[in-house]
Order: sequence, then structure tokens, then C-alpha cells
Amino acid sequence: MRNFIIFATALLLTTPAFAAATDWQEVAPGVRLRLIADNVLKPDGTTLAGIEIDMPKSTKTYWRVPGESGIPTELDLAGSAGVVGHAILWPFPTSDTQNGFRDYVYYGPTVLPVSLKIDAAAATLQAAILMGVCSDVCVPVRASFALPLAFGTPDAGQRVRLAQAVATTPIAWDGAPNAIGLVRYDGAARALIVPVTDPQIDPASLIADAGPGGQLFGAPQKSPDGQAVLLPLLGTNDEKGLESQAIRLTFMTAKGPYELSRKVTVGVVTPAG
Repeated sequence: MRNFIIFATALLLTTPAFAAATDWQEVAPGVRLRLIADNVLKPDGTTLAGIEIDMPKSTKTYWRVPGESGIPTELDLAGSAGVVGHAILWPFPTSDTQNGFRDYVYYGPTVLPVSLKIDAAAATLQAAILMGVCSDVCVPVRASFALPLAFGTPDAGQRVRLAQAVATTPIAWDGAPNAIGLVRYDGAARALIVPVTDPQIDPASLIADAGPGGQLFGAPQKSPDGQAVLLPLLGTNDEKGLESQAIRLTFMTAKGPYELSRKVTVGVVTPAG
């Protein structure tokens, strides 16, 4: 990783201009957004673009699951030409607790990569963005962009910038299948019980969520017997429907961030991914 960063920095310094980018738009005091792209069309018909956020280190925006008080990011590409699908690739977030509320956020300059599925030789990315930005107060901000994608002229600088962001995005766990054991919900403790058996996994980094609109869980705590991690159900979230529900677990290792899914049950847990 260190060698990659040195290479990336050198390439950025020697790249004369970033052609594959829109103009910046200021969306809040000291906060501006733009779209970037690498203009590389892969054999599978996908290409990378991204939302670049320039904001002070004390200002934040939110992860795919924003948390208890965060504002979810929405990306509408309905006006695009030649783009038939997209997915935001969310870098691993910072867990942030303020005023008793736990959120998952990004502070300071941030790039949110977006994988695009392309079905034409030439395409135009038309994006309407809604996201939350917080400094002293939290506000929803909006911006709209149009960016032609010129696949014959790759942008090396933007490609490095996007690759750096993708490198911090959790991928499917490819280690020991039982690295995280049977996951169950303890009603008395109002917490998920998550056994972590692989020393590669940092238990303190565990984030559990049931997807947008689903249950949220708080900061990891060591179980009384020291054999598992407790993830408490946050606030007034209802535990109803948790049994057999797929929970996504995101975590950090020395090799980078990973994720997997487990079904919550009082019996045998079947891995969902």
C-alpha cells in the first residue's frame, strides 16, 4: 500500500490536467462537489466514476447506512445516456458518536466511487445528487452534473484517485468461512452476539446493519465471557423480525476492509455471503 501511495502521488503531480471532471459546485460554505471519471471501459462493460467532495476536515458526510441521525446519500442517473446501471462503492467509514447518536461518516476530502454499466460506445453521465453535510449544523445539499465519458482518452490522474478510494471499499470476505461464527440476538441484552474467531479481524471495527431502513446496532463491546462481540440494538429500534434476517457485517483487517452477511437465528446460522 505504501508503494502504491508513493506511485499515485507521483502520477498526480505529473498529470497536467484532469479532463474527466466537471466543474466544482459549491453546495454549502466551504463544501463543494464535482463528478470525476477514469474514462476506461473494462471488458465487462463497466467503468468508474466518482463523487468528489472537497470539505474541511471538521465537516462530514454519511456512509451508505448513515446511522441514527445522518442523512442518506441519493444518486439519480435517470437523465444519463448509455448508462444502464450503477452502484456506489462505499469506502469504509468512521464511526462517529455525537450528542448520544451514532452515525457512520466521512470527514474531510472524500471520493465516493461509482461503478457504471455502459451499453454504448459513447455515454453521458447525468447525475442529481442529494447528501447530508454537517459542520456546526447538518443540512441536505443538492447538486446536478453532466459529464461526457470519452473512453478513447483515459484520464490517468482520475484513475489513480478513484483506485485509491476503491482500495478502501469493503470486499466480500475471502478468508476462513467460520471467521465469524453463529450470530444470534439476545433479547435480554438487546444486542447481537457475534463470535469472532479469526485473529485477522479487528473486533472493535465491526459494523452491523440490516440495510437502509433496517435495524441499527451500536459500538462493539466484548461479551462478559470474552468469547464474542456484543453489538447493541440502538435507540428505540424494534427487534421484531430480526430472527432469520440477513445482517451485513463490515469490518477491518490488516489487509483492508471486508464484509459478509449472516442470518440471525437462535439455531444454526447459514452464511448468506
